[in-house]
Amino acid sequence: MFKDFGKVETFLTVVRERSFSKASKKLGISQPAVTQQIKYLEDYLSIQIVDRKKNGINLTKAGEALYQSLLKLEKQILETEKEVLRLINKEMLFILGASPVIGNYILPDFLNDIQEVISNRVLTKVATSSELTELLLQQKVDLALIESPIFNPNITYREWMEDELVVVSRSKLPMLLKKEDLFTFDWICREEESNTRRVIYEMFRQIDVDCKNFNVKGIATSSTTIKQTLLKSPLNGVPTVSILSKYIIADEVKQGLLHVAQIKDIRLLRQFYLCCLKDRVQDALIDSTTDFLTHKSIQPSF
Repeated sequence: MFKDFGKVETFLTVVRERSFSKASKKLGISQPAVTQQIKYLEDYLSIQIVDRKKNGINLTKAGEALYQSLLKLEKQILETEKEVLRLINKEMLFILGASPVIGNYILPDFLNDIQEVISNRVLTKVATSSELTELLLQQKVDLALIESPIFNPNITYREWMEDELVVVSRSKLPMLLKKEDLFTFDWICREEESNTRRVIYEMFRQIDVDCKNFNVKGIATSSTTIKQTLLKSPLNGVPTVSILSKYIIADEVKQGLLHVAQIKDIRLLRQFYLCCLKDRVQDALIDSTTDFLTHKSIQPSF
């Protein structure tokens, strides 16, 4: 029926996301490319399958019938792919790169599941986003899970999970902080070259807060070091605070060892991405891992 299954995946993603623009972000392709592939399906079938609206999309009656049929096809393809992977029984290592927050605090929850899904051993490399970009280009990493993407034309970037950065302290804080409160704390910050610090600085600019005016008590090169420093900070006097990912301090918050707060009028959000070389998008192991991770995102419960 079709020369490839890319257009099928595009159609299924458009339906699931209810949006052409959201589908383009999920697939790592441009919105015009999504539109072109849907038009190809409609021209090929000589029917209209998608009705675009201002607030999303609706399927036509024919489009709904096509969607249900392709769901069955997708399931069969996935089952066949698993059988092929078991058949070829690759002994090669599948190398999964991950930025520190993902590699240390998110990936361990389902790393064993990934190995089972692809019937392959998995080696995890934890490195910075810039280091992972180079490893991808050198083909020393098969798939990278990145916190702060450094966009490269040879790499496909697919949105994965959303992370939230929060103010953290050993001392109890108000649940909602005014921007004036930020200047009353002692701060533990990341080094100036850190991508996390850059993201925080840019977000603070939205509410006219200059981090350079904070009372910086210490600087650390890793989030884990910051967390341990906060855990050993004094409970009395001026609170010692920092900004960390919710995933990093989830266990300590549940145990009451650390406390979190949000900042009024702003949420410190960032996107995690799944990245691979463009010429390896159709790789069976990469595709199976990406599909699994896309449906396996987790959120801290506090």
